[in-house]
Amino acid sequence: MAKSTASKVTAMKPAASTVATRETRALERLIHEKVRLGIVSALAASGPLTFVELKSLLKTTDGNVSVHARKLEDAGYVTCSKGFNGRVPRTEYALTADGRFALEKYLDHLEALVGAMRSR
Repeated sequence: MAKSTASKVTAMKPAASTVATRETRALERLIHEKVRLGIVSALAASGPLTFVELKSLLKTTDGNVSVHARKLEDAGYVTCSKGFNGRVPRTEYALTADGRFALEKYLDHLEALVGAMRSR
């Protein structure tokens, strides 16, 4: 009689990379982009900031701040107010309640992802 070479099959947890990929797909894509995450994080931490302050904090170009801030504004996550300080144009951005909620949800999601990865 021949010996059976079948091994015992046990239930396996999905690979960490599979879990990470699945969870990442569910991340808030609008906020997940580096410059936009920087904008909402800076506004959440310090309150309203000018265009120049954001550009300096993020160490990026005028075009990057402008394009990414516009996407956040279109989503209702930030407000933009324009005016003048003397004769110098001044653009100021502030985080909205929806923006703060979206950031908190995003951070909660990341914390859950990190927790799932660390428990493996």
